[in-house]
Amino acid sequence: MKRKKTFRHLTQSDRDRLEILLREGHSQVEIAQVLKVNKSTISREIKKRKQNNGIYDSDTAQHKARVRRSNSKYRGMRVEANQELKQYIIDNLQSHRSPDEISGRMKQEGQPFYAGKKAIYKWLYSSYGDGYCKYLCTKRHKVKRQKKTEKRQTIPNKISIIKRPRHRWMQHAEGDLFVSPRSAETPASVAIVCLPKSQYLVAEKMINRKPSTMAEAVNKVEKQVKMHTLTLDRGIENRYHEQFKTRTYFCDAHSPWQKPHVENNIGLLRRWFIPKKTDLAKLENTELQKYISILNNKYRKSLGYRSAYEVAMESGILKEGKP
Repeated sequence: MKRKKTFRHLTQSDRDRLEILLREGHSQVEIAQVLKVNKSTISREIKKRKQNNGIYDSDTAQHKARVRRSNSKYRGMRVEANQELKQYIIDNLQSHRSPDEISGRMKQEGQPFYAGKKAIYKWLYSSYGDGYCKYLCTKRHKVKRQKKTEKRQTIPNKISIIKRPRHRWMQHAEGDLFVSPRSAETPASVAIVCLPKSQYLVAEKMINRKPSTMAEAVNKVEKQVKMHTLTLDRGIENRYHEQFKTRTYFCDAHSPWQKPHVENNIGLLRRWFIPKKTDLAKLENTELQKYISILNNKYRKSLGYRSAYEVAMESGILKEGKP
């Protein structure tokens, strides 16, 4: 296997030394040995960069080299330099073909020319192809800038719901976040906890969705009801679960069915009182607690037509005797 020859461009310093050595009468072979390049490099340099009077000047040579390199490549050159390729792309763009389709089909057809989709987009977004951007489905004339995504945070030391104890005497609770739409002015939300055995609901309004705010809301809930475990989803608002007084377990990813009772009661809350797209910042806490009280006092078939409040009182899970 032949070893690939190394190549480097001459610098301003090389050209200064070349000019001095030429003036001193050294041969091109000797100059090449001094500059550690091939003799043909020196020959081409003198031939291409010399002045009209035949004299080699290092500053003039450096300027010519800089201009030649700056003009050697330009944006969209691959397409613009090949008229046959350019016309092929234009015809397909006018037939509502995307650059990806054009590139792939070009290769499949075995055309004598080729340009990848990136090269086609580069040409379209240049001054040469700008007039053909109207044939793109996006109609964009430049690359869409991607938003910088925040580094995803994880929940430390989370315990899977699989490891949750199954004792009958234990009161298992399920929690979730009832949120405002993304278009809302403020990220207000409501932390809701449901105790499945009684279907009893407790809700605390939150001014934002920060983990610290969630921890405060859960601790307020713990003062109202007795619960031995709390099951949550993997929302980042539950990051400070170790600050909860109740042992917390987490559902599997994308598995809301593992906490069905709180999900169903949130659905009831939405259907009866707080429909989707409601800005929770405009919802007064007294009004929220009124809605929760109505649901807790509804007679449910699953509870033998008793209310969640009645069952919760009988089981002794309420720390406060208010419905």
